[in-house]
Amino acid sequence: MRARWLINLFLLVLVAGVASFLYLRPQSNEQGTPSFELSDRKIGDFSRISVEEPSRAAVVFEKVDGYWHINKPYKARADQAAINRILSIVAARTTERFPAEDLGRFGLDKPRLSLKLDDQEFLFGTFNPVNEQQYVAYAGSVFLVENTYEQYATTQIVELIDKSPLRPTEKVVGFDFSWLEQWQELALKLERAANQWQVSVAGAKPEQQAVQEWFDAYWVRPLASSVEPYIPNRQAEHPTFQLKMQDGSKVQFEKLQESPELLLGRPDEGMLYHFPMDAGFAMLNPPAGIKP
Repeated sequence: MRARWLINLFLLVLVAGVASFLYLRPQSNEQGTPSFELSDRKIGDFSRISVEEPSRAAVVFEKVDGYWHINKPYKARADQAAINRILSIVAARTTERFPAEDLGRFGLDKPRLSLKLDDQEFLFGTFNPVNEQQYVAYAGSVFLVENTYEQYATTQIVELIDKSPLRPTEKVVGFDFSWLEQWQELALKLERAANQWQVSVAGAKPEQQAVQEWFDAYWVRPLASSVEPYIPNRQAEHPTFQLKMQDGSKVQFEKLQESPELLLGRPDEGMLYHFPMDAGFAMLNPPAGIKP
């Protein structure tokens, strides 16, 4: 009897706990205060971004021919998706708006961050201790927004560089690997014409599907594991190879290292790209259909 009584008591407490949870849980926003966007501007409206923090030099991005580039502290192609995340502050949703008075209360008398999108300025203050959202001043008001927007804007600059060694507008139609050690004797070149890959080596019988799969996997939009600024050493000699583009232009890369990772330098843009060793090997060794 005592055991049954204890079981009944446990079940009663459990039911009471569930009932309390259902009663006290936060209601969905559909039943609460409606949310609204900070701004009526759109991500595509802007052409210049400035990120300023008290502790480091300003970072500036500019849109050129439809693509974002890092302008300061150095020049480089930017990761387009990462820049769009910075711009997403204009679409941030909030349910809280305060007059821009007594800014010290929100940590906005000395902002942690100033984010300027063209002439629109967003100032970032302290965090609300209850919901961990952040106070942001914009257009004469103070708002509470998710704390991810500051994280997007303060990402380390090297992480905002485009990880592709190719520009979005560069379309590869040929390869000249003849200066690489493994291909010097054969002077290997590949070129695509009329949707067919041609190999320069006599007697080569490339399987079109295999070459195309290699090209799609490693050269349509190759992404490095990391990238960093690079100053070519004119005193050093490194193996090189060239890519031919659809418009007839050529891009040269320097192979600085192939193990334990492939390091490719692009001198014309001053960038160094890191690739895993297996992917790097595949990039420079196409299935050209060459018999031993």
